[in-house]
Amino acid sequence: MSLQQISEQLLAPHYLWWLWDGFIVTIAISILCIILSTILGFLLAMIGQSQSRFIRKMVNGYNAIFRYSPLLPQLFFWYFGVGNILPLEFKLWLFDEPQIDLGFLILKMPSFEFLLGLIGLTFYSSSFIAEEFRAGILGVRTGQLNASLALGLNRWQSFRFIILPQSFRIAFPPLVGQYMNIIKNSSLTMAIGVFELSYVSRQVETESLKTFQDFAIATFLYIIAVVIVGTLGNLYHDKLLSKGAE
Repeated sequence: MSLQQISEQLLAPHYLWWLWDGFIVTIAISILCIILSTILGFLLAMIGQSQSRFIRKMVNGYNAIFRYSPLLPQLFFWYFGVGNILPLEFKLWLFDEPQIDLGFLILKMPSFEFLLGLIGLTFYSSSFIAEEFRAGILGVRTGQLNASLALGLNRWQSFRFIILPQSFRIAFPPLVGQYMNIIKNSSLTMAIGVFELSYVSRQVETESLKTFQDFAIATFLYIIAVVIVGTLGNLYHDKLLSKGAE
């Protein structure tokens, strides 16, 4: 096979830029979702430790609704359901993708689809992350809580200084797995029009008709992102273990 024939099988440079732009959107929505869902999941786990049975039932109900239903219908609910009841002026403002000039920096508002995709992905992922935090808390012996209370610490201080540091070490490896799932689940936001990697891959495949080359590159980019998150997570977990052993 000649060099010309090989070059004809490769994607054109502008298609590669399309895929890169889609990859950047995937990374952006994944990082934002990881941050927001971790905060929300942690709050849910802490609220779930309440002594009020009603509050615990509410948290369990939240987790059950989002964990036991597929992500794709949830995204449709946020986009077609909640999206339709938002004020028209707000939606038109977002569709114009306005910019906020801070003087030293110009911030471009994300698209309407991006915001609702992020919301749907965050609510879905936070329910799993909340369960990982809850499992970490339950992994700490109850005797340690009782001992700290007997030493004069209140319930919050016991969690802050005794329970949470240990539970975080227990929950961290499963949390890394959830973060990798977030990257993979972000591909479903293409169904509501988010210009992430999977969405762009479909556009490139439709225009170039080079299916194998297109999706091979997209798959490779997903693998890179997941491997980086897994590697960084493992390194940080080893650091946590070494600190705990000191």
